[in-house]
Amino acid sequence: MGLIVLSLTQLIVVLDGTIVTIALPDAQQDLGLTDGQRQWVVTAYALAFGALLLIGGRVADYWGRKKAFIVGLVGFGLASFLGGIAPNGADLILARALQGLFAALLAPSSLALLTVSFPSGRERNTAFAVFGSVAGAGSALGLVLGGLLTELANWRWCLFVNIFFVAAGIIGGIFFITGSKTEGKSRYDLWGVITVTLGLGALVYGFTLAEKGWTRLDTLGFLALGIGFLVMFVWVQTRATSPLLPLRIIRHRVRGSAFFIQAVAGSVAIGGTVFMSYHLQVVLMMSPLQAGLASLPFTLSTLSAAPLATKALQRYGPRPLLVTGPLIVALGLLHLSGITATGTYLQQVLPGFIIIGIGMAAVYVPLQNLALAGVAAQDSGVAGAASTSMMQIGGSVGLSVFTAVAAASYGTVLLADGALAPASLTQGYSAAFIAAAAGMALAGAVAAAFLRGRDGNPGNPKTEQKEAMEVG
Repeated sequence: MGLIVLSLTQLIVVLDGTIVTIALPDAQQDLGLTDGQRQWVVTAYALAFGALLLIGGRVADYWGRKKAFIVGLVGFGLASFLGGIAPNGADLILARALQGLFAALLAPSSLALLTVSFPSGRERNTAFAVFGSVAGAGSALGLVLGGLLTELANWRWCLFVNIFFVAAGIIGGIFFITGSKTEGKSRYDLWGVITVTLGLGALVYGFTLAEKGWTRLDTLGFLALGIGFLVMFVWVQTRATSPLLPLRIIRHRVRGSAFFIQAVAGSVAIGGTVFMSYHLQVVLMMSPLQAGLASLPFTLSTLSAAPLATKALQRYGPRPLLVTGPLIVALGLLHLSGITATGTYLQQVLPGFIIIGIGMAAVYVPLQNLALAGVAAQDSGVAGAASTSMMQIGGSVGLSVFTAVAAASYGTVLLADGALAPASLTQGYSAAFIAAAAGMALAGAVAAAFLRGRDGNPGNPKTEQKEAMEVG
């Protein structure tokens, strides 16, 4: 029951990264959002989530993981309600950022509770496979649920629906989850929080400005500022008494590789779905419900392939999955890059969805487990935060990069009202999918280069002991 509750909260966190995607055209029209504001409805959530996850993980470790879990749920529900009643675009973006803030407390506490509850063996493999499958399917499920709610009610219910999930999570958390915490004096790395938050914020904003041109002074300035703050963050971590992100967590060869793959997968799961949602609704002229249902094969293929991936993990370890999974996703994205304004869903979109879903199952099933291989108990919260943070940061940066790539690749054919013609839009979408495919191919190459044999397979006691000794 504890696994069910924790998986439910993982669904909430991942699902909210995409549930508003289908609703964006309606929300944009209702609130009069500009294209830039429209992107920030997605980016504000992912950026606040990713930037604050590390401090959220430390708070969960020191404050108590069950307490952080409950508080995160309550805050997430309140922020969802504020977003649902938002009267304008600025309030909606602010509410989405607040959702990300409380998700940054909720996600690492749930992942740390999972790590502590299932420390080793077959049960741990099964628990993380379930947890990872929920993460893999959550993004696509968000598209389906978002379309259903937008069509049958209105876009605001894409935020109100969280309240029901939150209520179930609070009740389940109280009765079925056992709390844990790191003993000792609580110390928080405030300089680390400041530098990593400013660094990620400046970097993502710089990528959003790149839509207007990569060589603009403001674009280059913010990108350089973001890199500078992140370099400063690393320097601070080497000297802090209680670092926000102990560098031993990311210097570890296995976990470092897993973190990189998570970032790239997040860019596809969050950033890529935005463009496919717009292709379905703007180019293929589907209603929100039709677009959501059209995304369902992605979810079904992920769920169908997850049990096979779990068996393969038990037998062969994570390396084969994390080498072939990203390459399968890349093939699916390359298929989607062939979309045209006159093409059909069955021919140009559906095969890509199925291929990507199968590949994502192979990626997600071992990934969370591998990212936490050999982590000491006192670091479980911050390691879980780093793991989830990579996904969200990858999503926010990926969306910004893909948007800039698409903007630079749009055609010049216009409609009578001055808007880009469907043929012009598909040129930009195609370029974004090619960029995403290149990222996934690179993720597969990293797995091939840095993972060896049965590295990080938690079903192997010798591997567990070796990982723990390396970290210690």
